[in-house]
Amino acid sequence: MKNTFFAIALLLFISSISSCVVLSPKKYKALLGTKDSLYTAFNEGLIKIENLEKEVGKLKKDTTLMAEELRDLQNNYNEMDASYKKLKNNSSSEITKLSGDLAAREKRLKEVEEVLRKRDEATNALKEKLQQALLGFTKSGLTVEIKNGKVYVSLTDKLLFPSGSIIIDEKGKQALTQLANVLKQQPEINIAVEGHTDNQKINNLGQIKDNWDLSVLRATSVVRYLTENEKVESVRMTATGKGEFQPLGTNANADGRSKNRRIEIVLSPKLDELYNLIK
Repeated sequence: MKNTFFAIALLLFISSISSCVVLSPKKYKALLGTKDSLYTAFNEGLIKIENLEKEVGKLKKDTTLMAEELRDLQNNYNEMDASYKKLKNNSSSEITKLSGDLAAREKRLKEVEEVLRKRDEATNALKEKLQQALLGFTKSGLTVEIKNGKVYVSLTDKLLFPSGSIIIDEKGKQALTQLANVLKQQPEINIAVEGHTDNQKINNLGQIKDNWDLSVLRATSVVRYLTENEKVESVRMTATGKGEFQPLGTNANADGRSKNRRIEIVLSPKLDELYNLIK
């Protein structure tokens, strides 16, 4: 600004001199050149001033916008900080609650594992007792094994029944008596008797219509013998017929069909304690 005022004063001074003093053409021409230069510099200065004023206006506007953005950011930060503090307080209580829940569940899980361990011990012990008691019948097609936490005593039909019959023969009764002696010492064991057949069509068996009938009647014959003759508690017993639909071997040859004609006595520990824990 000082330079601008100086230029204006200088121009006025030169104008006043040129009007009062008689100069030589050379000096006058030089003064005119100086005046033109000063006018040019003056105009350029005005343009710069105008540009600077625009820049200042823009900077003021930008500063205003930045101040508004800063206020918005500060407000957002304050809200987030409040939310974080609230979440932190809630999280602490939730974590405490969750820790308690996890501890309770871990305790229940250990209890369930202990019940299952006892069940497996009891199942293995029962299998050993049955194998010892029924050792003399293994050559006649009797097997004892554990599947899915249960003991399966499998007796082929030739050990229990004459061909096509539902009446237990003497050798079968002996095997069931030995089995009953073990079962009566194990009151915590549930007993399911399953009848199985091959897929051969039944002919001339009177009231027995098909393999379904045969499998069911053979299962009920075994249950009736165990409960009525050997005094195993009826409340522990169930009888089902599976027919030909759960074969152990192929029905394409005699050996496979012989494996499929069987009675399976499924022994499973009562799991009341486990069910109570799960509930």
